[in-house]
Amino acid sequence: MSYRSRIAHALTRRAVRRPTEGGLGSFGDLGPGPSVVAEWRQAGLKLPDVPAMRRYRLERLRGELRRLGYSGALLADPINVRYATDSTNMQLWTMHNLVRFVFVATEGPLVLFDFHGSDHLSAHLELVDEVRHGRSWSFLDTGTRRFEAARAWAVEVASLVAEHGRGERRLAIDTLDPVGTEALTAAGITLGDGQQVCEMARVIKSPEEIAAIRCAVHTAEQAMAAMRAALRPGISEQELWSHLHAESIRRGGEWIETRLLSSGPRTNPWFQECSSRVVQAGDIVAFDTDMIGPYGYCADISRTWMAGDVPPTDRQRTMYRLAVEQVEHNLALLRPGLGFLEFAERAFALPHAYRANRYSVVLHGVGLCDEYPAIYYPEDAAFAYDGVFEPGMTLCLESYVGDRGGPDGVKLEQQVLLTDRGAELLSTYPLEPGFLDP
Repeated sequence: MSYRSRIAHALTRRAVRRPTEGGLGSFGDLGPGPSVVAEWRQAGLKLPDVPAMRRYRLERLRGELRRLGYSGALLADPINVRYATDSTNMQLWTMHNLVRFVFVATEGPLVLFDFHGSDHLSAHLELVDEVRHGRSWSFLDTGTRRFEAARAWAVEVASLVAEHGRGERRLAIDTLDPVGTEALTAAGITLGDGQQVCEMARVIKSPEEIAAIRCAVHTAEQAMAAMRAALRPGISEQELWSHLHAESIRRGGEWIETRLLSSGPRTNPWFQECSSRVVQAGDIVAFDTDMIGPYGYCADISRTWMAGDVPPTDRQRTMYRLAVEQVEHNLALLRPGLGFLEFAERAFALPHAYRANRYSVVLHGVGLCDEYPAIYYPEDAAFAYDGVFEPGMTLCLESYVGDRGGPDGVKLEQQVLLTDRGAELLSTYPLEPGFLDP
């Protein structure tokens, strides 16, 4: 039976019905929904052509596989599976359970190995050629027989490589445990770095991806507005944080990567997750959205607010203005053709008093999640790497300002698009005038 015949047979066996998809991201009940689409259109947003976005991403991935000489990729990271297929299924659960994989032949089919009983979830995806039951060899599923189960899985993967690898048996793998690695190697597969393949594919966004990111950012900022309206002395950090979740999910958002909202003394040092602490009048409240929003794209924005009708102190104003200065200085540096290391050398020099509590990066890429590249402070640059900023990159500029042992601190982050002309702000939620007023 020919390849095309086998695919047709597999699709018939699954009784797959592929609904017609609109060009503006309206794909039935799986889309954002009419009320959200109306909100985005009212805001002047162009909705993404989702089928075109899928085709672009898969070709970017295959282009990297060709460039690096792989016969295909086997991807398990749900973010990479999403990029290759636009398929989703229990995204957070499958981040710690190896039960979903996609085989992407460099020249050939896209075969999704999905969780038990989940074949129907990809029926609407025109680029998925075949769905198979995903074998698991986790201890939960197979106990002491996990090595035997992994060998059976590896034989199935190796047969796909043999059939579609054009004589090559070199496969890019993004994430795999020692048992799976050993099984594939024993099956005669040469393994390479699939995460490099995926990160380099994902780094340049198409116009349709940028449209999706704008929708995700708008969603985040509407949720932030709901948080701002709810902020009052007496609310707990967790209750305040819940508004971000609710407004995101209502608009088709998917999950939030962190729980980074804190108030008062819990804002220094940074990276304290939200708690049951009750916000007091005069508290600084700072947060980082880290939101995986509509279409699976990340809106990564930070703001710092004052709680209650209390003006910031001079010390708080100084920190806030430094954070703004850092982000604006680094924003002005960004341009196509600039090297990563050159950017790092010219980046804003945070005053010594605040260096000990510096944020982990000065800048990072963003797309379906935080992505390549990352630019570090000199103190953290032991393994810094070079590269070049290019049009189509979406990036986040970071700042945290808080002295060691200080009573609070300020977090600020802006999301930007790099164009031929320079950096364009994607995040437009206003800064707090109370911190900036004389």
